[in-house]
Amino acid sequence: MNTLYTRYQTRVVNIGNLPMGGDNPVRVQSMTNTDTLDTKATVLQAIRMIEAGCEYVRIAVPWMKETENLREIKKELRRQGYHTPIIADVHFNAQIAEVAATIVEKVRINPGNYLPARTSRNASRENNPLIAMELMADRLSPLLKICKEHGTAIRIGVNHGSLSDRIMGLYGDTPLGMVESALEFAAICESESFYNLVFSMKASNIRMMIAANRLLASRMQQAGMNYPIHLGVTEAGGGADGRIKSAIGIGSLLADGIGDTIRVSLTEDPEFEIPAAYSILQAAGVRITKTEFIACPSCGRTQYNIQEAFQRIQGATAHLKGLKIAVMGCVVNGPGEMADAHYGFVGAGSGKIHLYKGQKLIRKNIDESLAVESLVDLIKVSGDWVDE
Repeated sequence: MNTLYTRYQTRVVNIGNLPMGGDNPVRVQSMTNTDTLDTKATVLQAIRMIEAGCEYVRIAVPWMKETENLREIKKELRRQGYHTPIIADVHFNAQIAEVAATIVEKVRINPGNYLPARTSRNASRENNPLIAMELMADRLSPLLKICKEHGTAIRIGVNHGSLSDRIMGLYGDTPLGMVESALEFAAICESESFYNLVFSMKASNIRMMIAANRLLASRMQQAGMNYPIHLGVTEAGGGADGRIKSAIGIGSLLADGIGDTIRVSLTEDPEFEIPAAYSILQAAGVRITKTEFIACPSCGRTQYNIQEAFQRIQGATAHLKGLKIAVMGCVVNGPGEMADAHYGFVGAGSGKIHLYKGQKLIRKNIDESLAVESLVDLIKVSGDWVDE
C-alpha cells in the first residue's frame, strides 16, 4: 500500500510516554474547549477524547491560575488510569510557559506573540537581526533550561496572521515569513543544545498552510534539521466543510511524506475530531486503523443492488483492520480497478456476483441474496477473519 509513499525522516522527540517522529506512527491530537479552571469538566472531556483515540491532549492556559490547575487535571487523569501526554497551549506570557513546562509533557509557544512587549519600544533595535536574536534568546533561555531539566518538549507553533512586526516588515505575511520565524527560534534552541522540538505552520488558508509546510521541510533539509512537523488547518469550521478543508490541507502534505502529528480543528466537541483525523490518515495510506473499502458509484452496467450490498458488507467487515475490500458494479472495470484489494465483490450479471481473492476469481455467479455471507465465509476460510 505504501510503495508510493516516502516519509520525510525526522528525529524522534519524546513526549511523555509516547514518542513522535522517526518511524513512529503519525500521531493524532486534539484540544479541550472547557474552562481550564473547571477540573471536572476538563478531565471528563479529555477522557472522551482519549477514548476516541486521541494520543496527545492539548489544554489552553491563558493565565497563571489556569496553568497551576494543570496539576490537578493531570493528577486526576493519572488517578483514573489515563497516562496520555498533556500539552499546554501558551501564547503571550513567557512565565506561563515556564510554569507549564514543570507540569506537562509538552509546551506550545508562538514566536509571533511570545516575545515581550518591551522589545517593540525601540523599533531600530528590534529590526537589527543580531539584537533581535539576543532579545529572543534572553526571553527563551529560562524556558529551555526548565524543559531540559524536566524532559519537556516544545512546539514552535507559527500561525499565519500572528507574525511579529519585524518578520512582517522583512517578509510580509507569507509562507517564507512563517518559516523564518520558526527557524529563528530553532536556532536559539540549538545554540543552547535543546533539540526536543516540534514545528507547526498553521493557517486557515489551505494554500498558505501547504506552501509553508513544504517550504519548512525544504529549509530544514538545507539547514541539516529534521524536527517533527505538526499539521493542521486552523479555523476549518465544522461538518463536511471543515473535514474537507482539513483533508485537503493535511492530506496533501501527508502525500508528500510530511507530517508526524495532526490535529483536525473543527467547531465541534473535540472528540469528533479524532475519527476525522484517522480517516484522513487512512485515506492518505499513512496509518491504517480500519477496513479500507473500494466501491464504484455504479452505472447502467450494474445489475444488482450495489448500494444495499455495500452497506451490508461494511456492516459485516468494518472491524477487519488492514483489509482492503472492493465492491464493484460489473466485470468491465471491476477486476482491473480493484487491483490492490484483498477481496473483491463484483457484479457478474442480473443479480449475480463473482468473488475474488486478490486477482484470483474464487466463486462465480452467486445469487446476490447469498453473496455477502459468501464473502464473509471466504474471508474466514482464507484466515483473514477476526471476531469483533
